[in-house]
Amino acid sequence: MPSAADTVRIYEIKRVDVEGAIVIDGFPSVGLVSSIVANYLVDTLQMEQIGIVESAAFPTVSLVRSGIPQHPVRIYMGRPKAERSGLGADKIVAFVSEFHPAPTVILPLATAILDWAQEQRCSLLVSPEGLVVESPTTPARKGRGGLGDVKVFGIASTRRARDLYIDPNTIPFNEGVITGIAGVLLNEGRRRGFDVLTFLAEAQADYPDARAAAKVIETINRILLHSAVDPVPLYAEAERIEQQLLQIQRRAADRARPESMAPTSQPMYR
Repeated sequence: MPSAADTVRIYEIKRVDVEGAIVIDGFPSVGLVSSIVANYLVDTLQMEQIGIVESAAFPTVSLVRSGIPQHPVRIYMGRPKAERSGLGADKIVAFVSEFHPAPTVILPLATAILDWAQEQRCSLLVSPEGLVVESPTTPARKGRGGLGDVKVFGIASTRRARDLYIDPNTIPFNEGVITGIAGVLLNEGRRRGFDVLTFLAEAQADYPDARAAAKVIETINRILLHSAVDPVPLYAEAERIEQQLLQIQRRAADRARPESMAPTSQPMYR
């Protein structure tokens, strides 16, 4: 039995029909790729908050934006506009957080998200991720530019999803280890026969990587949303969100430590 600290509950603050929606896992990953992707979609699609996720294991903070207090884990829903009617998903849900979940809460958190997605009859779940790869494409690439030098790999929980989304559209991820929420979601998706996709972009592990996130956004749009996205402003917006997330984590870390301790850019916990 999980402890009280590990119990995860989802509260809906607005009842909406999300049947058939694509669900995005927006919890921090390597290079903060997941968080940047989710925040970009929330901002760009002007998604509406429909719920929160509660757990005693979450950080005891209120994230204030434009004078409005925000819960550390929020749920948003929006409606992307495809280039042609009937092409691409017409509903998208994002679970968004700026903080790394504690290791003890990852399993119940991922399970709660998947339970909710199935109960709401969502179509599939997507976990954007950063992938640290020793190759010529991974040295520092903070400057602006094209996204073509960032490779994106894909893996799916079911044969149907692999045949439909991964094999025809991206590089299959055939060998390696995927940890954290994405790993649990893939395993649980396979066990339940529910479609879970993970897109992994080559990313830097030691700082937020806007370019990797932008490449994942481009991939999700190309395969699932089919909306009109220009890669140049896409990267610029991802970079803006990168800086915003970095500032949030620095401030949270500073306030969580005694005043005598030096500032740190690390999140409150991992």
